[in-house]
Amino acid sequence: MSEREPDADLLARVGRNDSSAVRQLVALKLPRLLALATRMLGDRMEAEDVAQEAFVRIWKQAPRWKEGEARFDTWLHRVALNLCYDRLRGRHEETVDQLPESADPGPGPDEVVETGARDRRVQAALAALPTRQREALVLTYYQDLSNVEAAAVMDISVEALESLLVRARRALRETLAATETVKVRHDT
Repeated sequence: MSEREPDADLLARVGRNDSSAVRQLVALKLPRLLALATRMLGDRMEAEDVAQEAFVRIWKQAPRWKEGEARFDTWLHRVALNLCYDRLRGRHEETVDQLPESADPGPGPDEVVETGARDRRVQAALAALPTRQREALVLTYYQDLSNVEAAAVMDISVEALESLLVRARRALRETLAATETVKVRHDT
């Protein structure tokens, strides 16, 4: 007996143009889509465009959705990643935007500066990874997908995903260690 698609009823309602179902689906899926696209692209506005296009595709596909052919979340992540890849291919040069500043009254100014600098180093190191390694990390660590789910989204074996994760973590450690060394030399 196969597990029932958790979003099947909601998708059926979206397919019937039920506006409350559309709002519910957006509320349910938008935060994860934005997080995925923002981490892949490094640009919140582009991520919003990707999320919007993904929802347009959902609304077009919903009337024809057949439960059991593919998991909806797997399909949705694949659509979002493909839209991200299209944008990445369209860039003439890759730039890394700074992470958005957030107001936090708790930590002092020095801690805020250090945290922001660390976040920028991590974001830059993540952006410098090869696309497939970055995709594997984003899906597993930031999107909280299991290795099985992330492998399905990427259309690769679990072993191939784990290999990508090992290489990505190693590259991140090396890049961050190198930037920390440069920072220490610069500070002294």
